[in-house]
Amino acid sequence: MIAQGGDSQIPPWSTKLNKHWEAASPGCFRLFSRFMAPLLTISLTLFLTLCVSTPGAGGQKEGAKGEHTKAGSRCSYTFIVPQQKLTGALCLNTQSGVTNRSEVTLLRVELKRQQEQLEMLQRQLEQEGSLAVEVRNLRRESNHMNSRIAQLYAQLLNEVILKKDQALEQQRMESLLLNATTQALDMSNNYRELEKKYGALTSMMSSQNQLITRLEKQCQCRDSSQSSLPKSEPEKSQSSVHHNYSSEANEMTKDVQRDQSAPQLQPVKREGVRPPHVTTSNPPTDLPFISFAVTKSPGPWQDCQHVLTSGETTSGIYLLRLQSTNRLLQAWCEQSHSQGGWTVIQRRQDGSVNFFRNWEQYKQGFGNLDGEYWLGLEHLYWLTKQAQYKLRVVLEDWQGQQVFAEYDSFYVEPESDWYRLRLGQYQGNAGDSLSWHNNKAFTTLDRDKDSYGGNCAHYHKGGWWYHMCAHSNLNGVWYRGGHYRSRYQDGVYWAEFHGGSYSLKKVSMYDTKPQ
Repeated sequence: MIAQGGDSQIPPWSTKLNKHWEAASPGCFRLFSRFMAPLLTISLTLFLTLCVSTPGAGGQKEGAKGEHTKAGSRCSYTFIVPQQKLTGALCLNTQSGVTNRSEVTLLRVELKRQQEQLEMLQRQLEQEGSLAVEVRNLRRESNHMNSRIAQLYAQLLNEVILKKDQALEQQRMESLLLNATTQALDMSNNYRELEKKYGALTSMMSSQNQLITRLEKQCQCRDSSQSSLPKSEPEKSQSSVHHNYSSEANEMTKDVQRDQSAPQLQPVKREGVRPPHVTTSNPPTDLPFISFAVTKSPGPWQDCQHVLTSGETTSGIYLLRLQSTNRLLQAWCEQSHSQGGWTVIQRRQDGSVNFFRNWEQYKQGFGNLDGEYWLGLEHLYWLTKQAQYKLRVVLEDWQGQQVFAEYDSFYVEPESDWYRLRLGQYQGNAGDSLSWHNNKAFTTLDRDKDSYGGNCAHYHKGGWWYHMCAHSNLNGVWYRGGHYRSRYQDGVYWAEFHGGSYSLKKVSMYDTKPQ
């Protein structure tokens, strides 16, 4: 736009252009109107000042020198101005150059300040843009966190429901356990009552066996065919030996502690030669049906080692006379095992004999000499008192494996010391399960001499040198098949050989003099 004189008119095309610019970019137009218009005004003023102060630049000055422009007069300069709405005449102050230079300096300072403000606003705009980006990122993260929180809340709700279900299940199990405990207590009470009845039946059976034995003694008929011992043995009348009794009484005794899983055995009559009737002051409570072996010499012998050295090499039943006593007893001498000369003091092989006996029965002995039997603690005491003996325990499992445990010295104390066990050093391949019982008193159901608070014989169903309670229980219940189930470990076991829950098939205890 070209302005002459004072008044300047804005062309229509400029106005239309401004309106079109404002309509197209209202933000940019407002920003330009705010900052760029003052800047252009300052630039124009500076330009005019420079033109006036420089001779011949931009126009000529009218009137006399030193005179001021008259009121209402017009300037005669011609210049180019930016598109703005100007009203009135443009007048110039034609003061001295010093004044114009100071204004220029101020205008430059103002221009610099406004440029700095513009740069600062640009920086703020950039920062606000970055903040906007960060806000969008934060919003996305917030949405992600909200979804995650919703998932966690759902999981927590599921866990709460699961815990509630588990609590209900636990309550149900506790009620079942309480019912089972009540049933177990009832069964325990029933078991105690059955044990009492069993004890009463055992006592009654023992009394009946004694009565049968006495009746058989009264009914026995002596004849010459039944005599197999020399008449020159006056000491027999004072001996304590195993006597004969009928097979019917024997079968009654066998049924007390036989293998409960095995079928009941039918009574079988034995045939053999019976020894002459012998009286004794303390007859055994359970007497086996036996027969003597055919021997080269009549005997009696001191022990089975004496039998072997006398030339008798056949295993069987022999009559023994123990030193320092007038006792005569019958025992099985094993001559085929480990060079012979072994006295069998205990044997288990088929569960045919009850070993859950009282003190008097374990003292005198019981069973069948040619089958399962116990020699007797009193006989064992007098036998081991004669000389130094060693003990050998032979074990066999249900797979036919045989092992042994041997102790280089063995004897028992008298009844006044409860037949306390004395053992020497162990050797063998069965493991040492008897040394734990060394120096322990013998315990039965009616004589509790163990170190346990209760009666070990009651729990293990036998008589033994119990401690607290047993690492071995060779006089326990004979179970068929090996592993058994019972409330207590009451089987025939050797802890170092298959453990306490395995009932062995065959067990034998021998003693002999060391070679």
